[in-house]
Amino acid sequence: AGVHRQVLFTTVGWFVGYYLIKRTEYMYAKLDRDLLEYVRQHPEDFKAAEKKKVGELLEEFRPIR
Repeated sequence: AGVHRQVLFTTVGWFVGYYLIKRTEYMYAKLDRDLLEYVRQHPEDFKAAEKKKVGELLEEFRPIR
């Protein structure tokens, strides 16, 4: 294949990749917007968890002898 075909395919591939990336970013942004709106409208389903100290999360240390 000639150099002109390689340049053509590279250019076409770059534009297709650019379009696909922009479409993916748009879809994820739309999903994030919809989910955040749902969370905002239904706060009773998403209550903040009570904060625990690190000592409450870990098991008590018992050395093995």
